[in-house]
Amino acid sequence: MFGRILEETLLSLPEQYRAVVMLRDVEEMSTAEAAEALDLTEENVKVRLHRGRAILRESIVDRVRATAREAFPFKGTRCERMTALVMQRLTASSSAGLELARPSIGDAPASD
Repeated sequence: MFGRILEETLLSLPEQYRAVVMLRDVEEMSTAEAAEALDLTEENVKVRLHRGRAILRESIVDRVRATAREAFPFKGTRCERMTALVMQRLTASSSAGLELARPSIGDAPASD
């Protein structure tokens, strides 16, 4: 999935940035090699690479942020079980005057 997002985002870059990013980051050319291939100065290659990467970063973050909730759904049942376990331990320890023992997931009450 991430490979597809990266590819689509790279291809959506304006040509002046895409060419530099592709040569430097994908083809792994040096700054001097990319400058020669594109008939640019090394300084210009560095500027375009910096700007291209910034555009990529922003675009990728925007796309990932839009789907982040799907990647980490709320686990309601597990949360309810853990809450019930904690409340059970709190009630038992306060009525008995005992220190709380650390609960383990295996101690969680069975869900209905």
